[in-house]
Amino acid sequence: MTSRLHDTDTIVAIATPAGAGGVGIVRLSGPDALRIAAAICGRRTLRPRHAHHVRFRDADGDVLDDGIALAFVAPASYTGEDVVELQAHGSPVVLRQLVDRAGTLGARPARPGEFSERAFLNGRLDLTQAEAVADLIAAGDLRAARAARRALDGVFSTRVDAIAEALLTLRVHVEAMIDFSDEPIDALGGDIVAARIDDLAAQLDILLAEAEQGRKLRDGVHAVIVGPPNAGKSSLLNALAGSDRAIVTEIAGTTRDLLQETVRIDGIELTLVDTAGLREAGDAIEREGMRRARGELTRADLAIVVLDARDPARGAAAVADAIAGVPAVLWLHNKIDLLTADPQQGAALADADVLRVSAHTGAGLDALRAVLHAHAGGASAAGEGAFTARTRQVDGLRRARDAVRAARDTLHAEALELTAEALRQAHDATGEITGRVLPDDLLGHIFSSFCIGK
Repeated sequence: MTSRLHDTDTIVAIATPAGAGGVGIVRLSGPDALRIAAAICGRRTLRPRHAHHVRFRDADGDVLDDGIALAFVAPASYTGEDVVELQAHGSPVVLRQLVDRAGTLGARPARPGEFSERAFLNGRLDLTQAEAVADLIAAGDLRAARAARRALDGVFSTRVDAIAEALLTLRVHVEAMIDFSDEPIDALGGDIVAARIDDLAAQLDILLAEAEQGRKLRDGVHAVIVGPPNAGKSSLLNALAGSDRAIVTEIAGTTRDLLQETVRIDGIELTLVDTAGLREAGDAIEREGMRRARGELTRADLAIVVLDARDPARGAAAVADAIAGVPAVLWLHNKIDLLTADPQQGAALADADVLRVSAHTGAGLDALRAVLHAHAGGASAAGEGAFTARTRQVDGLRRARDAVRAARDTLHAEALELTAEALRQAHDATGEITGRVLPDDLLGHIFSSFCIGK
């Protein structure tokens, strides 16, 4: 667990603003929560886990509103501290009065995410579960909400913890092997360690793939549309967006800068980025546009390569270097409506899966949407095993997997000290995911992105 310690102040915030039903919630947490809430409610005490119908009063005893008070005593509460929720019906002005009244009685305003941060620090949630709270609130559709709920239930954390425990066991074994390094490695169980490392590497590969799908479900897919000039990239963006977002002309080099549009395909969000056409020629402004296009590709989950169906081979050569590092590439032959009957025209690229479309007529766009949806994890995200994940968690799994692979290599080279160090790095990386090992500054950064009152 992290060494970061929070203060013992009692905090207060509007947890849920007044909505369509006219009900809003003010939440308190901390050692004085019960005392402060009882004073606001005009009662001597509040019975834990009992709904009290009360009148909320100001310092002069005047009634602010009437509503419900619910008390939860530590450690059996969301934060692990004494918690009280005051449910009021009325305007946001009334909720603000309740917060101000709590402030005069000794509570201070909560920082963004401080309730969830205290739940984490008090062992009520691990860090992955705490982040899932924010993901659940921000879920844009039912699948995302269900995936966040599974992460909150610990589906992701449990699997990470199991890998971390296996890594710790391996570290102990390798450290013992180092103590008896004068013995042959086979006699010290080297084959068993190698088999366990291989198994862990396979487990991390599977979990990493699932976490990446969970990240796409949460953040959406960052797809960059790339290709030579006049291949129809801007037309494709307009067709997928359903509006004329990009200027389309027959003049090569019309697109000079990045143009971004967010689209949803059956609940899956994609960020589409139109880019300048890639070619050797071009003026200074167009060359800057091409530089930005290449920079955007370094951040892409998917490169959508748009080629003129009449001569796709020439266009493919122009983009080959730029897309080399992109995790996934989708090849499109656009302008199929302009193809002639010549059997040589529009020949597919060798060894590549190609979709043939026409951004102008709409031919093939339904198939394209289906492929984009599948790439974004639409099919797997609906499954019972799906969970949301964040970029930092995916990065942690990737570092753990790479470290385990390094441990395998050093073990084969009988460099046991390096094997032990690689396993330590892998173990620390998994610990950062769930918060078992976590720098304080990262913790603050994570919870600062939460809503106030959560």
